[in-house]
Amino acid sequence: MTSNRLLLIIEDDAAFSRTLARSFERRGYTVICAANLEQAKALLQEHTPNYAVVDLQLHGHTSGLSCVQMLHNHDAAMLIVVLTGFASIGTAVEAIKLGACQYLAKPSNTDDIEAAFGHVAGSAEIELTNRVSSIKTLEWERIHEVLTETNFNISEAARRLGMHRRTLARKLEKQRVK
Repeated sequence: MTSNRLLLIIEDDAAFSRTLARSFERRGYTVICAANLEQAKALLQEHTPNYAVVDLQLHGHTSGLSCVQMLHNHDAAMLIVVLTGFASIGTAVEAIKLGACQYLAKPSNTDDIEAAFGHVAGSAEIELTNRVSSIKTLEWERIHEVLTETNFNISEAARRLGMHRRTLARKLEKQRVK
């Protein structure tokens, strides 16, 4: 199946996936959905999407970064947008290195995602700030850097960070971007 506007959504939240799919279908996209890496691989056997929306943290703390890498290896021209409720500089950088064209924090709507597909090239006109990162921000970024290194394995990340697993889980729940 080929279409100029074939979109693959990799999202484990079925309700959000359905809502996003309907919204894109109303905009003229043909949408296929997968809940995990394996389902996405199976869909790529029959389809070649032009666009993809990937949730960063899939069920079971599986990293959407693996999906981004697999999609980019499948078709380097595919425009991939990563959505996350756990935004950090570390995961944003990794997503872009692995082939994503944009990285958006949830909540993001169809307008935001479609605009991200259209804004692939970087811009040197972005205004720089003099704001110094707070200790909490630095801690949050370090936690997400280690989570990315451990493929979102909470126990291993807690061990590497030198903290109890429950402490790490509480920090993640407390700082969750909604």
